Amino acid sequence: MNDNVTREDSDPQTGSERVFAFFRDKVLSGELKTGDRLPAERDLATQLNVGRPLLRETMRSLAMLGLVDIRHGSGAFVGKADISVLTNFFTFSLAQEQNVSEDIMQARMAIECQAIRLACERATDSDLDRIGGSLTALINTLSDPEKGGMADFRFHAAIVQASHSQALITLYKAISELLKQNHVERRQVTHKTPEVIDDLVESHRQVFLSIVEGDGDAADHRLRQHFAIGDELRRKSIIAAFSSGGMAK
Repeated sequence: MNDNVTREDSDPQTGSERVFAFFRDKVLSGELKTGDRLPAERDLATQLNVGRPLLRETMRSLAMLGLVDIRHGSGAFVGKADISVLTNFFTFSLAQEQNVSEDIMQARMAIECQAIRLACERATDSDLDRIGGSLTALINTLSDPEKGGMADFRFHAAIVQASHSQALITLYKAISELLKQNHVERRQVTHKTPEVIDDLVESHRQVFLSIVEGDGDAADHRLRQHFAIGDELRRKSIIAAFSSGGMAK
């Protein structure tokens, strides 16, 4: 074997893991921050005991994730992770699972119920304006499943945003595409039933008021009621559709 070929070069996975671990550990420890310049390729390859071709390939992978910013002629710098990459990963991964809609609802409930408690403590006037504006948009789009579903999504996303918890916000964004689809699909089922829509609006209004009041326990309770009401309304609208002969024959 050529003496210039290291064990890591013959086992790319081991070398790649070493490079990823280097960035992970340095960022977690605070030694590297967004915008910091990385060591030169030659020095970094020596430090990590990996071949330069493997290092270059791994750096390109990190750049695709937004973790590294490679500037030709200037070097490589620590970047900021692109949340859309995580969103795409979750969308492709979970979309292939059975009962994904129900599973996503459970994850959504876990995130939102904690987020609304934090929102009661941390929401700013701008946050309340954003949630209130989303509620108005929701009311104005009741007859349009697509626009109404998106307005519904933005209402709940605004609550999570008002939590000012970066972890919750990031997790919510990661499943956002699946959530949007879920909101639209639910609205397609319920939008032609007036009594269902009336209850839907009142349920959202109560959730919003609970945040304005700043009572975390009450907000959590109302949001859980909202989820339960949503499931019940969806079932009623399906029954009504079949009972009225509205389904295609």
